[in-house]
Amino acid sequence: MEIKAKVKNLRMSARKVRLVADLIRKMPVDQALNQLKFTQKKASLPVYKLIKTALADAEHNFSLDKNNLKIKEIKVDEGITMKRWMPRAFGRATEIRKRSCQISLILTEIVDSGKKESRKVKADDPVKLDDMGKKTDKSSEKTDKKISKPTEKPDAQEKAKDKSVGSGFAEKVFRRKSG
Repeated sequence: MEIKAKVKNLRMSARKVRLVADLIRKMPVDQALNQLKFTQKKASLPVYKLIKTALADAEHNFSLDKNNLKIKEIKVDEGITMKRWMPRAFGRATEIRKRSCQISLILTEIVDSGKKESRKVKADDPVKLDDMGKKTDKSSEKTDKKISKPTEKPDAQEKAKDKSVGSGFAEKVFRRKSG
């Protein structure tokens, strides 16, 4: 069973991410995560997150044991390069290339468990539009009855009106005397 995960358009150069990817290639997943946790490279965080994502997919979708997985392949390719310009002396400009990369990861089992298909989610039965119309008509009649009843006492409503911004607001305005 192979589990695939990808990161696209990561804003780091492929050369820097390959240094981290070379450290963990062909390792069991738990050892690779420990290695990345203590690696002092900025690229270790996105690679760590990618492995955790693939691991979560394996556990949730395929019901695989995380201790039985290893990194079969990790590949770092170049992504798009954004081109920006920097002003230089004598009215010239030089190009700045902001590089990105794409990481592809494939996890596989150390000992084959024999599971070949993903877990299937059972969907609810489809609802006919005619049935939905009947249900909404009945529910709207019930809600109309509920809305017509007052929720607060009349005295409480009058007090709320007195506290509103419109009443007594002109009295509270501070006016400076001219002079």
